[in-house]
Amino acid sequence: MPEAVISTVPSPTALLASLDPLLRAWLPGRRWFAGKGRPVTGLSPVAVTGLPPSPEGAPGAPAALYHLLVRVHQPPAPGAPEQRGDCYQLVVGVREVLPPRLAPSLIGHVTGGPLAGYVVYDALDDPGPAGTLLEALRSGARLGPLRFERDPDHEIRAALMPRVMTAEQSNSSVVYGDSLVLKVLRRIGPGTHPDLELPLALTRAGCARVPAPAGWITAGLPGGPWLLGVLQPYLQGADDGWELALRELAKGEDFAAEARALGRATAEVHTALARALPTVTLGHHAMARIVDGMTGRLAAAVRTVPALLPYAPGLRTAFTALGDLAGQGRTWTAQRVHGDLHLGQCLRSPDGRWSVIDFEGEPDRPPEERRMPQPVARDVAGMLRSFDYAERSADAPAPGWAETCRAAYCSGYARVAGHDPRTDPVLLRAYETDKAVYEVVYEARHRPDWLPVPLAAVRRLAAPEPVRNRPA
Repeated sequence: MPEAVISTVPSPTALLASLDPLLRAWLPGRRWFAGKGRPVTGLSPVAVTGLPPSPEGAPGAPAALYHLLVRVHQPPAPGAPEQRGDCYQLVVGVREVLPPRLAPSLIGHVTGGPLAGYVVYDALDDPGPAGTLLEALRSGARLGPLRFERDPDHEIRAALMPRVMTAEQSNSSVVYGDSLVLKVLRRIGPGTHPDLELPLALTRAGCARVPAPAGWITAGLPGGPWLLGVLQPYLQGADDGWELALRELAKGEDFAAEARALGRATAEVHTALARALPTVTLGHHAMARIVDGMTGRLAAAVRTVPALLPYAPGLRTAFTALGDLAGQGRTWTAQRVHGDLHLGQCLRSPDGRWSVIDFEGEPDRPPEERRMPQPVARDVAGMLRSFDYAERSADAPAPGWAETCRAAYCSGYARVAGHDPRTDPVLLRAYETDKAVYEVVYEARHRPDWLPVPLAAVRRLAAPEPVRNRPA
C-alpha cells in the first residue's frame, strides 16, 4: 500500500526547524561534509523546493520529497577568518516507515514540527526519487528556483534504473542504466562552476578525452546561477585509475605504460583548454601573488596540523626559490587547468583509452581561486602526488614504483605538449609542495589514518637537495 502523502509543502523555516536536530547530528558524518571537527551551531534555509517523488499512488513511494539548500553555521577553523557558512544540497525523502534496503540512508525520526512522526532519509539512495531528477532533466523542468537543462544533441531515455555509486567521493553520483551518470554537488555556491564550464569548453574544442555534458541542474538564486549537478555519459566498463593502479601494484605489474598514456591524455586536455580559453603570462608580480598564496597556505596548515611545524622551513624554500626566479625576470604561461588531477579523476575504457573527469577543482579552495589560470605544473604535480599515494597504499612494498610512473607520465606528457614538466624543476617542486601541504590538511580533517602518506612526501620535499631527489 502506498504511504499517506503529505499534501502541502511546509514553509522553509518550519520544515528546517523540524529537521534541525537531526541534520546537526547527521551532516558531520557525511564524507562530503567539509566542517568536520567543528560543532554545527545553526542551520538556515537558502531554498526549499517540493519535488514530485514518483507517480501518484505508486507502491512504496515516499510521502514527500524535498530539495533543500541549507547553510550550515559553524565556528571558524583555527586561524581562519569568520565565514558565512557553507551551503549544502540535500534531497530528503519522508516516509512513515523506512524499508530495510534504505536503512543506511536514514537521517532520523522527526519528533516535532510539520514532519513529526515521520522518518526522513537521504533520497538519492532511493530509485524513485533519483528517477525524478532524471525525468526532470529529460523534460527540461522548472521547479521553484530549480532549472533542469539538457543538451539537445544528447538523448536522455526515460525510466533508466538508477543506482548510487558507493565509491568514496566528495559529492554524490547516481548512475542511470549503463548510459548516464549524474554528479550531484553537495557543497555549493553562486557563480560559474568549472565542473560544467570546462567540460563544455572542451567539448566545443573537440577534445574527446572528457565526457560531454548531457544536462545540468542549476538554481536561480542571487549571485547565480548555482550549479547543483551535471549529467554526463557513463563510461561502461571503464576502470577507475586509482583502483586500476592498486590492482596492478597488488599483482606486481608494471604501470609505466599506463602512466605514459595518462601523461599524453593530460597534455591533450591542457592543449585543448589553451585553445578554448584565454591564456596569460605570469610575470614577477603575478607569480609573487601565487607564491604568497602558497606561503600563506603553509602557515595556515602548520596551525591546523602541528606535525608540519618541523618541516615548515624546508617547505618554505620551495616557494621562495620560485619567487626568486620570478624576481630575476622569469615568466610562465598560465591557463585553465583541471585543478585536482589524480588517478581517481581518470577512467580507462576497455579499449585502453583514458578519459579525464571531475573538473570541480580542490573542494577546499575558494571558487574564484579554482577558476584562476595556473601553470599546467599544478595538474602535473597532482598526478605525481597520486602515484606516490598509490605506492604507499599498496599491501606489499613496491620500492621505485612511483618514481617509474612519475618519469613515464612526464615523458608521455612531453610527447604531446612538446615540453617535459621536469625541465622546470623549481616550478614543479613548488606546486608539488603546495599539493602535499593541502593533502596534509585534508587528511587531518577527513581521513586521519591517511595522514602518514602526505607527511612522507613533506619530509622528502623539505629535505636538502640530495635527499629530495631520492624516492619518498
